[in-house]
Amino acid sequence: MTRLKNFTLSCPIPIQQYPTVLLAHGGGGRLMHQLIEQMFLPIFGSPNDVQHDAAVLSLSSHRIAFTTDSYVVRPLFFPGGDIGSLAVHGTVNDLAMAGARPLYLSLGFILEEGLPMETLWRVVQSLKQAADSANVKIVTGDTKVVDRGKGDGIFINTAGVGILEHNQRINPTSVQPGDIILLSGDIGRHGIAIMAVREGLEFETTIESDSAPLADLVGELLSANIEIHCLRDLTRGGLASALNEIASAANVAIDIDEQKIPVREDVRGACELLGLDPLYIANEGRFIAFVPSSDAERALGIMEAYQEKRGDAKTACAIGEVREQPAKSVILNSKIGVDRLLEMLSGEQLPRIC
Repeated sequence: MTRLKNFTLSCPIPIQQYPTVLLAHGGGGRLMHQLIEQMFLPIFGSPNDVQHDAAVLSLSSHRIAFTTDSYVVRPLFFPGGDIGSLAVHGTVNDLAMAGARPLYLSLGFILEEGLPMETLWRVVQSLKQAADSANVKIVTGDTKVVDRGKGDGIFINTAGVGILEHNQRINPTSVQPGDIILLSGDIGRHGIAIMAVREGLEFETTIESDSAPLADLVGELLSANIEIHCLRDLTRGGLASALNEIASAANVAIDIDEQKIPVREDVRGACELLGLDPLYIANEGRFIAFVPSSDAERALGIMEAYQEKRGDAKTACAIGEVREQPAKSVILNSKIGVDRLLEMLSGEQLPRIC
């Protein structure tokens, strides 16, 4: 008979406080991390788990990255993208954050009975175009259909495989005091684009999602022999949650300057109107890079040149630095010159944004 070691009938999550799953358990903030760290990691994790966007595995003489993700965005179509392109971009970006060149994707559809075939066809076309643009192949998949009213149109699950063609160890445990934190562009557009369509809000200008693949830019940094200690894309929970995750995993302090963080005026205005903080809003085409100070200026130049080549505004910038103390904290120097602790989001600002 098989024996289960360390098996317990008591749930590690405080059920009296959270007897049911909340939307915030998937929002990238404190509750999601509690769920992962107290329930999933003790059961499925390993001693070498670095809690990064993709797992790095050794197969024969090669190192590969492997990731999986699910997409439940509402609405299915939004300015700058849709659930199809988002599924591709989100998956290849997770591979890129491990320093991998994305190669292959799987694709799983959960479709709701009654979904118009025209809608499905638009999503399929978008998936194909995004995969071709990111230079990845969709090589396997699955389709399930659920009862009318049970699936919200379309849910998409993906898995991705990429190859690491360098010897760097890019993960939160490599972050060191003295590292400079580079931000690849302005923040907040994806979440506000979703919210505007969902709530029928009209602004003077249409705010488009920043959803885009990031692997080419990461590849340029690696090809230039930039020493990269960590990369993290700014999805659920936004910039603030990503910084807190890394500070905790690396046992360091992170200091950032609010005035250096680029937020477009239309996005800032929408956030003020809606009572939202752009530091916590999800992005789908932005990342932070932790690099030694000796490589920071050169890395920033590569980011700016990449933006110029794409016809985008040069919004990449250095926003802060890593220090030793106080460990596991993120300190924000605000616009009025006052330091404050930037904590991980405890609730959910914008559910169903990816």
